[in-house]
Amino acid sequence: MKKFTCVADIGPLDLAVAEAMRIKADRFAWSDLGRNKTLLMLFFNSSLRTRLSTQKAAMNLGMNVMVLDVTQGAWKLETERGVVMDGDKAEHLLEAIPVMASYCDMIGVRAFAGLTNREEDYKEVVIGQFLKYAGCPVFSMEAATRHPLQSYADLITIEEFKTKPRPKVVLTWAPHPRALPQAVPNSFAEWMNATDYDFVITHPEGYELAPEFVGDARVEYDQRKAFEGADFIYAKNWSAYSGDNYGKVLSMDRDWMVDSAKMALTDNARFMHCLPVRRNMIVTDEVIESERSIVIPEAANREISAQAVIKRLLESI
Repeated sequence: MKKFTCVADIGPLDLAVAEAMRIKADRFAWSDLGRNKTLLMLFFNSSLRTRLSTQKAAMNLGMNVMVLDVTQGAWKLETERGVVMDGDKAEHLLEAIPVMASYCDMIGVRAFAGLTNREEDYKEVVIGQFLKYAGCPVFSMEAATRHPLQSYADLITIEEFKTKPRPKVVLTWAPHPRALPQAVPNSFAEWMNATDYDFVITHPEGYELAPEFVGDARVEYDQRKAFEGADFIYAKNWSAYSGDNYGKVLSMDRDWMVDSAKMALTDNARFMHCLPVRRNMIVTDEVIESERSIVIPEAANREISAQAVIKRLLESI
């Protein structure tokens, strides 16, 4: 594996899950694999779980790790070609990328969607340039349209907690006071569609995801109907994707918040969320603190998904 940006890069999911379980059983079994190798983690946006879990995963494999907050500890970087750089951006990615790559063996990149221009966001300009010019393995720590490390961890978590071969998994929109990217729901949908789960997406009208990510999932506009008989409820907010509404908050309807009454419609479902979560906006205290909530094991599996990805990339060097 030379790169990791989407589910297609990881190969057969049964093998990916099995590898993750082996890693989880003994995180330090491959501690010599990364000896004298260096991972550079670049953050164009803030992070907690991604930063800590990915750094820990690389350390488990014996790697050296460098972390750069691009917006705080470096020159402001220009990402577009053909621009006259007479503003506050002192360096272009086209020079910065090969320079950074000369100091490391692998690069992880985190760069969110701008949510102002759908075409530009969905072209994945930033991580695309790293893939083209770095000359070393590159993986996504969340990009404009996908968050594959999170989705891999979500899959591992569902496999650990499922009680039937084909669980019903529901991705539900929930209200949030700010406009958020579609990366997490896009990616989750992409990974769930690659399984044989019974997968349902529920959201208010106007919050339809890009068709290439919805795939064959069932879309249900009645949230309560979608919850019926579910085994896993994955709550997440996202801003509008379609047309002139791209990146906008169309509704903060609190009726879409996940509460105990809705969870009672499920088949004793587990509650999931990628975190951080706005309590009593996305989900009530009662639900997220219940014994059916698995948000903490889900977050812990971020270390496992990152280690599985970095391990494969190291094996390709």
